[in-house]
Amino acid sequence: MSKKGNINVQTENIFPIIKQFLYSDHEIFLRELVSNAVDATQKVKTLKSVGELKTDINKLKVEVIVDKKNETITIRDNGIGMTEKEVDKYINQIAFSGAEEFVNKYKDSDAKNSIIGHFGLGFYSSFMVSKQVEIITKSQKANSTAVKWTCDGSPNYTIQETTKKTKGTDIILHIDEDSKEFLEQNRLSEILNRYCKFLPVQVKFGTKKIFVDDPKGKKNDKGDIKQIEKVVDNIINNTNPAWTKTPQDLNDEDYSNFYRELYPTEFNDPIFNIHLNVDYPFNLTGILYFPKLKNNLEVQKNKINLYSNQVFITDNVENIVPEFLTLLHGVIDSPDIPLNVSRSYLQADGNVKKISKYITKKVGDKLASMFKNDREDFEKKWNEIKVFIEYGMLTEEKFFEKAKDFCLYKNTNEIHSTLTELVDRVKNNQTNKDGKIVILYTHNKDEQDSFINSANEKNYEVIELDGPLVSHIISKLESDNNNIQFARVDSDTIDKLIEKDDVTPSLMSEEDEKNLKEIIEKKIDDKMFNVKIEGLSTSDSPFVITQSEFMRRMKEQQKLSGGMNMFGDLPESYNLIVNSNHSISNKILNETDKKTQSKLIDQVLDLALLSQGLLKGKSLTEFISRSVSMIKVNK
Repeated sequence: MSKKGNINVQTENIFPIIKQFLYSDHEIFLRELVSNAVDATQKVKTLKSVGELKTDINKLKVEVIVDKKNETITIRDNGIGMTEKEVDKYINQIAFSGAEEFVNKYKDSDAKNSIIGHFGLGFYSSFMVSKQVEIITKSQKANSTAVKWTCDGSPNYTIQETTKKTKGTDIILHIDEDSKEFLEQNRLSEILNRYCKFLPVQVKFGTKKIFVDDPKGKKNDKGDIKQIEKVVDNIINNTNPAWTKTPQDLNDEDYSNFYRELYPTEFNDPIFNIHLNVDYPFNLTGILYFPKLKNNLEVQKNKINLYSNQVFITDNVENIVPEFLTLLHGVIDSPDIPLNVSRSYLQADGNVKKISKYITKKVGDKLASMFKNDREDFEKKWNEIKVFIEYGMLTEEKFFEKAKDFCLYKNTNEIHSTLTELVDRVKNNQTNKDGKIVILYTHNKDEQDSFINSANEKNYEVIELDGPLVSHIISKLESDNNNIQFARVDSDTIDKLIEKDDVTPSLMSEEDEKNLKEIIEKKIDDKMFNVKIEGLSTSDSPFVITQSEFMRRMKEQQKLSGGMNMFGDLPESYNLIVNSNHSISNKILNETDKKTQSKLIDQVLDLALLSQGLLKGKSLTEFISRSVSMIKVNK
């Protein structure tokens, strides 16, 4: 006996709407159908546990079968199955208030990926790729009769009794002409690996050949048991991934193996990991890994996979965890995160906020514990985690409050200190006349070696601050500590940086200083150089090029945010400090031969540029040629 009917929708174009809204992600049909099949097997486990079924739950599985010849894909499970009444209830009764309201309410592109889950349309995603769909199902209930449901993508369907040897459900998709790509093994394998890799029930997709010991115990010439080829089911998923276990049941090797399972193309092992496991006031499990970070923050993101009950949802978790945590790798699994709403709602959701705060706290606690329990090891890892910590300090205030106690600053002698330790050590020697503690830093100790040596000679300490976030982090630290001031070691002469009252006096008269400044300004492009005459040590260079701390920070922050406002490879302006106490400066002042004077200024200026790594191209070539010509060879 068979019957026909109309699916209970108040619009006849529901299927075109589903296709229109989900076309860009039409591969999602496989995730939805396999997930439904897994749910069907999980229901069997539940009924078994309460004594309502006697089925062997050890043999539960889901199978995906491709028949390229007949152009069908079958998703088969041996789960709970359905009676005819249940097919009518769960398949035929879809209540919508009309296509127009549907489109208007859910036209937000951010909601497209979640429409299916929102309306319980998992099964109907099959029509995104099918011209006809069949359901052949038999309930686990006693004395049940198998039924077959057929629909061609219109609201019309037929349902009739049929025969089925095993209990469970087959969903048979007759693939549409424009979706033939899904009949390819590699395409389906790719989708299954993405969405179904960690489902809690075995998912079979085809077969594979393996070698096993000969069951008859036959041996080869060497006396070893022979290996024979055997064809077995190809199970594509790990039903019990590491994050579903308790930390007590895992060791370091387990965590490493799981990382490689998640990221088979990653060559570097993570630095360490954090295991998340909480069931109140929300349910959340997961494992987050600290990878070895590069300076390009953007390429590090979207490596956290979000799951819901082991079903992959997305690798874009920026609205679920704080931005700095998106630099981590790993898995978060929570059924309490709303997966079927727009991003704007997601950010306001109470559970999402609680989860975000919890993860931030766990990360902060882990880092604080590492610092406290094994500081030596923490210092060894510092270079690899500092960008992450600095990023977190800049973007998350609560993390900043915790991290400032374990954030480290390494000086040019390889000594690591917290900010408090550093300030205590330098406050007596590096305090300027305004009472602020001056913290000198370098972004590259090789490029700024001469400036560092000059500071060290005066017993000043210089710390190393490099990476893309330096200008932002020091501005944040200064605003949080109004008694300190950061200055890059080449942003001015040392005496000016510390602003001591007992600076080296100039041995040149004011008149001579004025004349010397005029001579140099006529020779160089004064739009690029701000010439200053200062009395420095006779051991210092005759010319010193410095860059304004304020302007450089502004340019670095502008560059990081995507703006470019640079004069070639040089800043738009910089200071040229002329050491009035140096013999070469006096020689320039007193040289009567203009050609010799000009040549001398060029040479000393180029040396100053060279020390800052700013002499390049044609200017560098001319400097080398001039230097060679100035060398006298004694015959």
